[in-house]
Amino acid sequence: MLETIRQFGEPVLDVGCGTGRILLDFLAQGIDADGVDNSPEMLTLCRNKADKLGLHPQLSEQHMETLSLPRLYRTIFVPSSSFQLLTKKTEAEIAIRTFYAHLLPGGVLVMPFSFEWKPGTPLQTEWEKVFEKVRPEDGLTIRRWAKESFSPEKQLWHTEDRYEVLQNDEIILTEHHRRSPAGLWYTQAQAVALYEKAGFTDIRVLGGFTLHPALPEETLFCVQGTKP
Repeated sequence: MLETIRQFGEPVLDVGCGTGRILLDFLAQGIDADGVDNSPEMLTLCRNKADKLGLHPQLSEQHMETLSLPRLYRTIFVPSSSFQLLTKKTEAEIAIRTFYAHLLPGGVLVMPFSFEWKPGTPLQTEWEKVFEKVRPEDGLTIRRWAKESFSPEKQLWHTEDRYEVLQNDEIILTEHHRRSPAGLWYTQAQAVALYEKAGFTDIRVLGGFTLHPALPEETLFCVQGTKP
């Protein structure tokens, strides 16, 4: 991302900045960057982290599809496939147009895309333990299990999480959370078409998080497009 910023310039907008994992690192390096997220809780955590680091980010609580900020940017990026959380294609088309409107001429939009399901593979994964930690204040063990299911005809995926609290190896509390749908996936061609429809030019599909052209079979890729 730093190479892209060096090429296209500042200011930078981090859409879906969350707790500031990337944004605060940019600010610490002297990069002129703002952040936006639709979660007030995440933005509070970001501000708290920034205070401890002596940083002063400009943060806005907004949704992607109704984005309205007072300045324009040379580089806009949407990390962690956050754009795919918009599960209605009409919302996605509106959101990418708002990004376009917030770019200066010659500015760039960078978004990663990913999908895990492939034809011929199961439509549902098994439960997988993804987190386990002993809470120091009371010695209780916290576990998180996760699984996914897929709707290929709609290109949607769904997630389910199960949280367990254990005391002396016995489960004393369980919580279930399900997001359906959790996200919308795109092929490389569909992502490029989305950029084209919004007016972007010089569109490139890059493999993973590299600056190399994506291979046709890659399911983790970044798309960057320029505003004329």
